[in-house]
Amino acid sequence: WQRGESRQYITYVQDRGNKKLVEAFRQWLGCQEGVNAGAETRTLLKAFSDYVESEDLPEEASREKTDTLIDYANAQAKRGEPITLDELSELVDEQQPKAFYDYIRNQDYGLAAEIPPDKRTLQQFKRFAGRASGVSISFDSHLLGNSIEYDDERDRLIIKQVPGQLKDQIKQRGH
Repeated sequence: WQRGESRQYITYVQDRGNKKLVEAFRQWLGCQEGVNAGAETRTLLKAFSDYVESEDLPEEASREKTDTLIDYANAQAKRGEPITLDELSELVDEQQPKAFYDYIRNQDYGLAAEIPPDKRTLQQFKRFAGRASGVSISFDSHLLGNSIEYDDERDRLIIKQVPGQLKDQIKQRGH
């Protein structure tokens, strides 16, 4: 920490209404908060979703990779250890152990090599799934409100960014 090799040693637990007091205390101590675990975990999950989407994976493979990420992140949180991007990348794709890591670096998400896992953010990263009358739909919960919208009044689900594989199949049928 003193050598400046990590930003993960100082964090504050604060009341919602006491920003001025926390800021004054921070200045008095002469330090600054290094990492926002919730924001870092959200960025990692966004990067992961973008990666899975860019790979245009079948639903089963996408679900497996998501489960792998969540299982690993939760295990690290229980141990009180950070999520290591190298290790996560190897777990997500054993055939191409560097693929996810390289994707994150090339897209420049601004993530450190190690991320403190935030349990609350991980719990929110779940999938919605449903099946009826020959239709099967599942998607990561964080996509709701972004690329997927639910219209409660009309009982419609609107998909803004149709997966490439699905789009190709629909076009081949002539619709």
